[in-house]
Formats: sequence, structure tokens, C-alpha cells
Amino acid sequence: MTQFTSIKIAQYSDATAAVQVVFAGEELSFAAEAEGVMGAAGKTVERAAKTADFTGKKSGIMHLLAPEGMNADRLIVAGLGKADELKEQDWINLGGEVAGKLLALKAEAAEITFPAAATAQQAADFAQGAYLRGYKFDTYRTVKKEADGDKACEITLKVQDAAAVEPLWAEAEAVAEGTLLARTLVDEPANTLGPVEFAAKAQQLSDLGVDVEILDEAKMQELGMNALLAVGQGSVRPSRLAVMKWNGGKEGEAPVAFVGKGVVFDTGGISLKPGAGMEDMKGDMGGAAAVIGLMKALAGRKAPVNAICVLGLVENMPDGNAIRPGDIVKTMSGQTVEILNTDAEGRLVLGDALWYTQDRFAPKFMIDLATLTGACMVALGGHRAGVFSADDELAAQICDAGETTAEKMWRLPLGDEYDKMIDTPNADMRNTGGARWGGASTAAVYLQRHTNETKWAHIDIAGTAMGSKKNAISQGWASGFGVRALNRMIKDHYEG
Repeated sequence: MTQFTSIKIAQYSDATAAVQVVFAGEELSFAAEAEGVMGAAGKTVERAAKTADFTGKKSGIMHLLAPEGMNADRLIVAGLGKADELKEQDWINLGGEVAGKLLALKAEAAEITFPAAATAQQAADFAQGAYLRGYKFDTYRTVKKEADGDKACEITLKVQDAAAVEPLWAEAEAVAEGTLLARTLVDEPANTLGPVEFAAKAQQLSDLGVDVEILDEAKMQELGMNALLAVGQGSVRPSRLAVMKWNGGKEGEAPVAFVGKGVVFDTGGISLKPGAGMEDMKGDMGGAAAVIGLMKALAGRKAPVNAICVLGLVENMPDGNAIRPGDIVKTMSGQTVEILNTDAEGRLVLGDALWYTQDRFAPKFMIDLATLTGACMVALGGHRAGVFSADDELAAQICDAGETTAEKMWRLPLGDEYDKMIDTPNADMRNTGGARWGGASTAAVYLQRHTNETKWAHIDIAGTAMGSKKNAISQGWASGFGVRALNRMIKDHYEG
């Protein structure tokens, strides 16, 4: 990846950069600090705004070239609308929109004079949006990359009190870095990111103070994680379980726990997927990407919480050694599962990982994230992730955090009627519901059978982790969905 925006926080000062950015409220109202930047160009701005029908409405952007009366090559005016009505995500989106304009202009440096009436937190939010917008996955571009001539933009955000903004920006930047890690891993091709390489990415977080342990196949075999291992046995690349621990809370306090599905490539195995679109299955580790990104965010901002993050890392390939439809394996929980469809593999990985997590760490709760079912995409499209939980409080905390961060989610049902659909006379359960209907819920109840009654929620991010709609802060294929929402949930409810 290349990060095209860098952010520096500074006190108000005279304009020196060739590109200047100021803000206008509704009916083209300017605060004193914006008028100070524009100087004699104020009348020019008013005339240009009238011609362009720019009124300062929220998210509107006006661009002036070589404005008369200013010692600047360009002036960008960003609309706030009714500034006192802007929410957290509005400021983040505005940062992304302004950064998008700067990048489109190929500006190498810009000074943004932030409204004095806005808070330090709003300035940090704006900066986070600008930073997130700068992500682009171009690692493997060579000739075209040079021809495009993309340039990074050094953004100086000028504020009334830099000392108040800087620690808030440091925290917001840590969360953004976690999001960008998740995006990068999802975008990375599977030939360079196998289970072993993904585990090495987890190991790198030890530099931030994260305690990392990598379980190999021999150790997982010893623990009885036969369902997870069954998924990976058709691949020449060995499976791994990555365990990350962040001890930022009170000593001895039960941790919060997150488990990610890390199928680095999913062919469907013997139940082979159709060829069209299979290249997107490099993103079937989006859950694990979000979980490792969350851990990076927590460690990066030194979150006062104890957290466990577990990644089940496998590759699902067809091979003479691959699992077959009709095979029966014993999970770590001791329950047996009949594998009717080898393309319903993510739940096999997560089931063992969930059991391991609750058995070893006794967490306050477990939340798993997975690009698990096409059925969830049928229900919710790419607009929301599906949330499944028997605990109303936990489900509400997740969904509320998603609304705040615009990583939107919707609660979908569990229940005995779905649980009965995975019964089979040949084993304790089967890995599909045996029909097209209710596939997201039958996958969820399979996972529920591996939670040992621990407080738990499942988030199906099949429609949101990759290929989702572009927005102000995400313009690529991978979104990093889940990092910001779960970080927010932890911050709001579980930090001491």
C-alpha cells in the first residue's frame, strides 16, 4: 500500500503553503480565522460562490485557482452547513472529502485552517478522515504507477490549541492505522499472504507491546482442533492459530475477546466454487484482518483494557488430501460434525477457535468476525453487516457503535428453529442447514454450539469487508470494516 496523506497539527499562523483550505458555514458565513486566511480575496470568494451556487452547505466544496488578493496558488472552501449539528462521522467524512480534493489536485502540501469554534476532538476526527482517505493499494503496480504520477500530500491542520488536539489525534491515528492494516491484508494477494505469512503479521505487533503466540499444526492437533485442521489439509501451506494478548487493563481482570476467520483463499475445496469471481476469495480472511487491525488500534492507543484476539488461519484448497463431503470430524469441543459441503468451511475454523478462546481465557465475552455467508449478503447487501447474539446488551453495544462510526450493522435471528436445521443422524451436527434458506442463521447457530454458553456475538461481514460501496474515507476494494466500530464499543463500555 501507499499512504498518500500525512497529518501534522499546528497552531494558527500565517499562510505559507501554496494550497489553503478554509471552511464556510451555511449562507456562506466565514469565521474570523477563515477571513484572516482569505484576506483581500474575500470578495473574490463571494463572487465565485455566487457563480458556482456554493452556499456553504455541508460537504460542498469550492475550488478557486490563484485567487486574487491571496499569496496562494489555490483556495479550497469546504462547506460545514450548520456546524453545531455535525456529528462525529460528519467531521470524519469531511476530512476524507477535503483530502480527496487535495489528492485529485495532486497537491503536495496544504494548510487547513480549522474553525476555532470546533472542538479538539472534532479536529482529531477530521484528521482521521483525511488520513483514511489517503490509502491506496498499489504495492504491485510498476509502469502504470509511475505513469499515473500520484503524489502524497502533506497536510498541516492549523488549530487554536495544538496541545489539546495532538493527543486526541495520536489516538485517532492509531485507530486509523489499525483500519489500514486490515485493508492492506484483505487487498494482499493470496500467493504472498498464506497462513504462515499472516501469522508473521500478528507477530509484528509485539513491537507495540502485544504478547503474541503462534500455534502450529502439531499443537492444534494436540488440542483436538480437528475441524480447523480439516479445512487446511488440502493445502500445501500449513495452518496456524495466532493468539494476541493486550494487557492494558487491571491485572487479573477478565479480557474481552475477538476471533477472526482467516481463510486466506477459499476455493470451496472439493465443493468447488464457480470460477467467476473466485479471485475475490483472497478476501475471505476479512474477519481475521479486522481482528488484527483492532488489536493494532488498541495497542497503538494504549487502551486501558485486557483484550484477546485469536485468528484461525487456513487455506481451503481441492487436493487428494482434502476433506470430502460426508466426512465426519471431531471438534475441539468434543462434538462431531458431518461436513456436507466443504465450502461451508469458515464455521469449522471459527468453531474450534471459539472453543479454544473460551476454554483458555474465560473472557467477559467473545465476538467473532467473518466473511461467512452469501446468505447475509442476500439479506443486507453491502450496506450492513449481520449481528447474531443471544445477549441483547452485547448486540445493542455492537450495533450502536456501528451507527456512530458508520460501520452499520443489523441484528439477525438465532433460535431453536435454526438450530434444529443443523442436526444430522450421522453426527452431533452438520456444517450446513441442508437448504438455501436461513443460511446466515444456520451458520451462526453452528458457531453458538461452540461457545460453551459464554457471552458471544457473531458478525457476518461478507458484504462489507470487501467490494463494498466507496465513500468519503474508503475508495478501494477493502474497507477495513469492523476495526473502528469495535474499537468504539470497547472505548465506550469496557475501558477502566
